Amino acid sequence: MTSSQPLKEPQTPSQTKSKQRVADHGEVFTNEREVKAMLDLVAQETDRIDSRFLEPACGNGNFLAEILRRKLAVVKSRYGKSVAEYERYAVIAVTSVYGVDILEDNVAECRHRLFEIFDREYTLVCGHEAEDDTRASVRHILNHNILCGDALTMERADNSPIIFAEWSAVNSHLIKRRDFRLDQMLADAKGYVQLDMFGLSPAYEQLEMSFTQELILAPVREFPPTDYRRLRDE
Repeated sequence: MTSSQPLKEPQTPSQTKSKQRVADHGEVFTNEREVKAMLDLVAQETDRIDSRFLEPACGNGNFLAEILRRKLAVVKSRYGKSVAEYERYAVIAVTSVYGVDILEDNVAECRHRLFEIFDREYTLVCGHEAEDDTRASVRHILNHNILCGDALTMERADNSPIIFAEWSAVNSHLIKRRDFRLDQMLADAKGYVQLDMFGLSPAYEQLEMSFTQELILAPVREFPPTDYRRLRDE
């Protein structure tokens, strides 16, 4: 087993990066106070370790960072005395946060920021028992959960569809991945209620209904169950 120095979380950014970005993309970040107040309204969901959230214009991750912090705090309070249980549920918490942003630098920063939050807590709780294999799995998850694209068109820059991975715990150490197209996840079909990702708030939305509509939604790709410490790119 190996360990690494926990990374220091970056300072919360100002509400804008530049006037040009505001003019070109309408980019304005939500203040920490407003983020916390909005998430307090759905605290029963942020306190659920596996409750899924999608931020359709995630920027560098103000909402997702706070959601992950809250989930990891729950993991620590429930499983902090067991390294194995804490590690597993901390990874599950990471699998539950999703984001899309139209700007690549925001996506890279968001992934890095979320990894730092995980890594800092993971290292503090697990100490010398923290494993780099688990860290690599978390980076892999974030690469598939935080994507560059347009949540309005539900497409990537190359006009390919946005595809998210669903991560489902199979047992105490295996996770199964299935990939779904975002446009199909949010489509109205055969009388089922449409899930509007902007419905609860312009900032975040749960994906529970989308991933569970088995009768009308088929994955575009499936993977065999894999140890959560061994999740890697194909």
